[in-house]
Amino acid sequence: MSQEYSEAVETARAYYNSEDADTFYYTIWGGEDLHIGMYASEDESIYDASVRTVHHMAELVKQPINRETRLCDIGAGYGGTARHLAKRFGCTVDALNLSEVENERDRHMNQDQGLDHLISVYDGSFDATPFSDALYDVVWCQDSILHADDRAAVLREVDRILKPGGEFIFTDPMQTDECPEGVLDPILKRIHLPSLGSVAFYKETGAKLGWEDLGFEDHTPQLPRHYGRVLEELEHREHELAGQVSQEYIDHMKEGLRNWVNGGNSGYLTWGVLHFRKPEG
Repeated sequence: MSQEYSEAVETARAYYNSEDADTFYYTIWGGEDLHIGMYASEDESIYDASVRTVHHMAELVKQPINRETRLCDIGAGYGGTARHLAKRFGCTVDALNLSEVENERDRHMNQDQGLDHLISVYDGSFDATPFSDALYDVVWCQDSILHADDRAAVLREVDRILKPGGEFIFTDPMQTDECPEGVLDPILKRIHLPSLGSVAFYKETGAKLGWEDLGFEDHTPQLPRHYGRVLEELEHREHELAGQVSQEYIDHMKEGLRNWVNGGNSGYLTWGVLHFRKPEG
């Protein structure tokens, strides 16, 4: 039985399932995920910077991640995060993602790397997951909640599936708390939503759920740096996409990447790591 999604979620699903989007992200964005990297240098590879983000976030988790840990990655993309965590810690990971096309690539890569015994891939949306209550020690998300039309519902779902004492760690491109109306319209038009989340929104929503706030690490300069690197890579390797990705898509992608770079440099976007813990009782 097919799952019904909200209009915003279905829009994101259709986009990431498209042949143009899948080929672009798999070819240009490092081949493992669709997330923002933490760059050590201006010309570092997208792949290496993306791996650094995963490793840094793992270091922030308070509880030991080990073979006993059950972790859920919501909005998992091609599953690179799950593979890195499973390889490094031997933990069990459930990877939930909206795009069936990306999930098929994910499953094949898990099999090819001998990790399918540790990683299970699920088709679905993070505002209505298929998982049982209080199942996970850690819920993880990178740069995905921006696509939700009801971000508070996503956090409520995270609260439901987290064990008491479990941690939620995530990144998201956000608007600043003082962002003027209309400034981010070029970005919002592209993702078909009226607004982005903000640090204040996530902290307020976490407080309503009774979560302990473990902090926000601000890495905003990485946002325009990352989208700038993806734009450079696209312009340098555009010939590889010839005949596989439509020129219209490529032109729109270049425009969209420039919008993210400009937004990141405008002072009205922010990006970093948010971290919460569900109370024990």
